Amino acid sequence: MFSRIVSHTVKRLGSVQPTNRVQLPRASFAHFSSAAIVPGIGRGKTSTGIVGLPADRDAVSKIITSYQALLDHMASSELPENAQYRVDLENISNYRIKIATENPDDPEMVEELCQCGQVEELVQQAELEMGVLEMYLKERLWEDIDYEVDVEIHHNPDPSKDGEGLDDDN
Repeated sequence: MFSRIVSHTVKRLGSVQPTNRVQLPRASFAHFSSAAIVPGIGRGKTSTGIVGLPADRDAVSKIITSYQALLDHMASSELPENAQYRVDLENISNYRIKIATENPDDPEMVEELCQCGQVEELVQQAELEMGVLEMYLKERLWEDIDYEVDVEIHHNPDPSKDGEGLDDDN
């Protein structure tokens, strides 16, 4: 019964000809129709798969602004330029900014090159690192580290030379 109704409706609609036909330029719809949006990939990403962390289409640009904010905050602080925390954070920030700048429309490439999670996680890492940086600056933790200490490391990769851990009877 349902199929008869559908076929009858299709026949009726097929015979109806519009009297005022308006031709829209095809180019106006090209942006939406030419690129296949695949859920979970690129700009079509609908979920991160991580509870509490929603997908963000602007995550790559947020990586740039978040890590630049870290660099600016360090530059305006009293944190010495030779402090290892500053050196490491500047290297990480500059690298991630460079990767995000070179691949603004390819979040998968940013994730692949950074090797530290999804782009949304990279933004979250920058936001959390800002909290760590503020605590580091507030507590002046670089003052507690003595950079001039020489550490003597005793390492003997051949246990037969020190006599420990081997069976001397063999």
